[in-house]
Amino acid sequence: MVFSRKGMKIDEFRISQIRLLVDINGNELLEKVLNAVNEDRGLKTLWKVINVNATDRLGYSDHGPKHFQIVANHALHILRILNKKGVTASIVKDFGLSYKHSEVVVFLASIMHDLGMSIHRVNHEQFSLFLARDFLNKILDFMAIEEKMVVISETLHAIISHSHGSSGKTSTIEGGVVRVADALDMTKGRARISHLVDIENVSNHAIKSVLINEGKDKIVDIKIVMTNPAGIFQIDDFVEEKLGPSGLGKYIDVKAYIIENGVEKLFKDFQ
Repeated sequence: MVFSRKGMKIDEFRISQIRLLVDINGNELLEKVLNAVNEDRGLKTLWKVINVNATDRLGYSDHGPKHFQIVANHALHILRILNKKGVTASIVKDFGLSYKHSEVVVFLASIMHDLGMSIHRVNHEQFSLFLARDFLNKILDFMAIEEKMVVISETLHAIISHSHGSSGKTSTIEGGVVRVADALDMTKGRARISHLVDIENVSNHAIKSVLINEGKDKIVDIKIVMTNPAGIFQIDDFVEEKLGPSGLGKYIDVKAYIIENGVEKLFKDFQ
């Protein structure tokens, strides 16, 4: 069914068909949360509203379900590498909850960090907080009240920490991971919707791939491959504005490569 009012159309069927796909990796808490998210038509409708504001009205890059899925998968991948190498998640260290709870925090912040874009681009990370809280209360209703309150608080901290507009460094491993993962959706696919021609989109189009692996010099290795030097704008911005304030610089090594005559060559090592 399609509802139309003054030119706006909301396709209920298409919204109901939106499904996020992430690797559960045996985490039953994350599985419960993912299932609840995929059944929440209100949240998925809000993602549609966000992308209308971000892309149709403002000309920015994609801020819809595809972006959130990419961020969530990047974030979980980074968090799992850190955990494997002995970095203790903040929710474990400070509250005594399990590592599985940290994955829930990272996933929820990854898919809700831009909810405030449905209201306004400016200060969107602050608007995201009160919008996310209602969804979090419902999605996490299966948890004990004390457990739920900690997870909600840590998720909201990760949300407020993700943006350039946030002052200071994030205070948690989980928040830092989300801040980094958000910026790593920087390939030409990020400009998949935007029609705006600016340095950010030109830079996005120059980035072929982002690869996250266990590192040698540091715990996590991030390899970013460019097709031309314009991509370095996004990478420099990522290292300065996202990785630096995340507090995770000591764990993450970033290298930029460029393809010349079909061969990848090191362009810049940010270590």
